[in-house]
Amino acid sequence: MKAIRSLLVVTLSLAVSGLALAGQGTPRVDHEQFRQQQRIEQGVARGSLTRHEAMQLQRGQHRIARMEARVKADGVVTRHERAMLRQAQARESVRIQRQKHDRQHARWQGRGWQHERYARYGM
Repeated sequence: MKAIRSLLVVTLSLAVSGLALAGQGTPRVDHEQFRQQQRIEQGVARGSLTRHEAMQLQRGQHRIARMEARVKADGVVTRHERAMLRQAQARESVRIQRQKHDRQHARWQGRGWQHERYARYGM
């Protein structure tokens, strides 16, 4: 019984340490993901992003997160993979900037955030 318990403890500790090492492979990418997420949330809070724009930008963030998970799956992040992640983040950063500064704004109505173009129709 003690042998099984100790084997389980060793296995779990190796799994946890493996997850910790996998997370350390791309700290810059993780930080940029965090900053881009903040930019999206800020745009929603200020009304410079419509609900649809925010959802599209969130999908882009999830796409990068999935790409990062695939890259980290083998435990090694190569220069080429890191460059691909940074390039994808740069594209998303441009998309966030464009969406925040286009002339579409969400307005708060009593029922929730709505696009100002439809506000006059009561939608």
